[in-house]
Amino acid sequence: MASSTVPPKNQDRPAAQDVARRLLDSAAKLSYDPATEVDWNTPLDTGHHGASPEWSTLYGTAYWQELTEGQQMALTRQEAASVASTGIWFEMILQQMILRDMYAKDPTDPRFQWALTEVADECRHSIMFARGAAKLGAPAYRPPRMVIELGRAFKTLAFGEAAYAAILVAEEVLDVMQRDWMRDERVAPFVRTINNIHVVEESRHMKFARDETRKHLRNAGPLRRQINSLVVAIASYYIVTSMVNRDVYANAGLDSDRARAEAGTNEHHKSLMRASCSGLMEFLASARLLTRPALFFYKRANLI
Repeated sequence: MASSTVPPKNQDRPAAQDVARRLLDSAAKLSYDPATEVDWNTPLDTGHHGASPEWSTLYGTAYWQELTEGQQMALTRQEAASVASTGIWFEMILQQMILRDMYAKDPTDPRFQWALTEVADECRHSIMFARGAAKLGAPAYRPPRMVIELGRAFKTLAFGEAAYAAILVAEEVLDVMQRDWMRDERVAPFVRTINNIHVVEESRHMKFARDETRKHLRNAGPLRRQINSLVVAIASYYIVTSMVNRDVYANAGLDSDRARAEAGTNEHHKSLMRASCSGLMEFLASARLLTRPALFFYKRANLI
């Protein structure tokens, strides 16, 4: 009798449960309540940035050099609020995909319990981001209508590795940005606290997303990999390109047309994005999700 190279369907379950147990233990020991941890009461000090200036979409351009320090600070506050608002949009997609994945599954399974813990984290994060954006004096930034509708379709149809790998891309990109911002004393203290909370708690979410992506791909055939690698890449493109809303420049008091033009050709920002995503791209390559069609979208989003 020929031996099978395909592992039994439930072979990965003990390992996955062990990962989930460790994540639950970590969450029990190190989690935060933004309602009490973040200083919401102290008025906004406009002498601080909202993000590390090097992460501004205009940093390194001729226009940036012409701005006063106050204008630069106003811009990074609007950009940070836009990133937070995009984070809320995607976290709502993420929560629905996780709940759908766990629907009617064994509630005694640590994976089920971790999934609900992650959803609870994301609910707190979304509220935290919303309050943070409001304190930064920003409006409700939203992705373009077409992107919102694409997100509606994605959250309804994406499953398995397509869902978890896209979750990972969004979380990894935010993680790299926020690790810089939370250490930067030029950034408003309450924003640094928000970033620190998000980085600590998202590290567990990223571990789960990587583990689930690998698990779902273990027995995936070539066609499935090709299709889902493209789905993830397209989702990543729209997530990343929606992070900074085009209205941030006008709301910071800048010449919007000129700002958008210079931001669109800003090689410093493109290089920063590529460098910050090197670890993410290595993971996607190891999972064989960097196909030629997928690379087209990652390059367009300046992730590789």
